[in-house]
Amino acid sequence: FGGTAGVTNQGINTVINGDIGTTAVSTAVTGFHDAGPGCTYTETPLNIGTVNGLIYTAAPPPTVACPSEGTAVTFAAATAARGDALTAYNALVARAGGPDPGAGNLANLVLAPGVYTSGAGTFRIQGGSLTLDAQGNANATWVFQMASSLTVGGPGAAFPSSIVLVNGAQAKNVFWQVGTAATINAGGGGTFQGTVIAQAGAAISTAGAAAITTINGRVLSLGASVTMVNTVVNVPAP
Repeated sequence: FGGTAGVTNQGINTVINGDIGTTAVSTAVTGFHDAGPGCTYTETPLNIGTVNGLIYTAAPPPTVACPSEGTAVTFAAATAARGDALTAYNALVARAGGPDPGAGNLANLVLAPGVYTSGAGTFRIQGGSLTLDAQGNANATWVFQMASSLTVGGPGAAFPSSIVLVNGAQAKNVFWQVGTAATINAGGGGTFQGTVIAQAGAAISTAGAAAITTINGRVLSLGASVTMVNTVVNVPAP
């Protein structure tokens, strides 16, 4: 969800197994199509993203051949989604804070369920994977609170990092509350787990990166856009 600013795809291997949306106009969504007849959002031969759900924006419709999208109805749905995202964000902020076990870097840690709060305001996963261990509890929940940014992968554009779920952990129960922006594997590759709710947008991979980045979860921005390159998003079942 690209907040008030849109959603952009580059590359030909992006697949969204779920919906996307923004409260912005339909032209703020680029490089995507869904199954609706003619429902194509500024795709080019090098920028093709398949949405196996629906696309919700403000008017106008993306094309003349797609009168069912970019309407008052899809705008109302996008507005409601942003409202729900804001409510969820505030609820995550309101959680009592927890430890910062890696002094900001969560790589190579194995974390039990709980709330984790960055003391310096930023979390990163750099130099290895983060493992979340549910200890046999399928309802185990993790909340990561950060006043500023989230960075996964690197340092620099290379070296993707992943999140590994073990012993019953589920992506739908992992939440990342990001006070500014999230950057996920700028060089492409890696697997990210959970729902990101960011104040100021999210970037998944960067232009020219061929390795597919997988998101098992949701990426929600309240303000700035969400951009992605060759990204597969699998929205978890409720």
